[in-house]
Amino acid sequence: MARLEEKLEVLERVFHEMQSVAVAYSGGVDSSLVLKVAFDTLADGAIALTAVSGSLPAHERDEAKRIARLVGAHWEAIETLETEQPGYIANGPNRCYFCKSTVYEELANWARRAGYRFLVDGTNADDAGDHRPGRIAASENDVRSPLEEAGFTKADVREAARQLGLPNWDKPAAACLSSRIPYGSSVTPEKLARVERAEQELRRLGFGQLRVRHHGEIARIEVDPEELERALRAREAIVSRLSDIGYTYVTLDLAGFRSGSMNETLGSIRGRGKAQAPAD
Repeated sequence: MARLEEKLEVLERVFHEMQSVAVAYSGGVDSSLVLKVAFDTLADGAIALTAVSGSLPAHERDEAKRIARLVGAHWEAIETLETEQPGYIANGPNRCYFCKSTVYEELANWARRAGYRFLVDGTNADDAGDHRPGRIAASENDVRSPLEEAGFTKADVREAARQLGLPNWDKPAAACLSSRIPYGSSVTPEKLARVERAEQELRRLGFGQLRVRHHGEIARIEVDPEELERALRAREAIVSRLSDIGYTYVTLDLAGFRSGSMNETLGSIRGRGKAQAPAD
């Protein structure tokens, strides 16, 4: 297996060959590493484009802007309209496809008009698993994934980000707010806003890695297993704050946080004859 230094050299060569890139940039560790190496290699030949819509928490947008400025790259917030697409609103198992189709098309068009040769994202070699219909949309829009091309695993990404001085090298995985809403339940601006407010309140209480899953009037809270006892001790404060936001019932998922927990229902959804998710 190639050493990390060798993978970084391959990554730099990939960017040299591309000559100029627009990075589909969320502010997560993957796209931050792509931006850092692209900017260090190409200087003004690399730019950060963050898709901004109701599905992106405000604090994630602000953090993305801060990291891009730290790297030294120019940052642009591009308003995208994926939350208005019928396929997105319907929230089937392939919602991410409709989301990424819109986002990648709009970012690619912006990049093309601005003279950048390629749109690139932060997909790494470990992202082939799980349920990822958005990869189909990336292929359809000619989005390249330099980390994957250079053989970076998720562990490689974090270690390279640490070595290169990125302050978010150990940032927990994040996902769009729509991932908190069960498949088959429509995505609306009101639901997204409620989830964002609920998660903000939990962060104010000191919780780190978390999700508030929206099940109608029920908020199902996921926190790291190590924080379950603390969440129970903070029960009254949590219930009070989430009730003020509009939840009738507030529950704590004893399995703790796990990325993509809504995908656990995909088998039963397909079994009932619902829309099939694209293979990914």
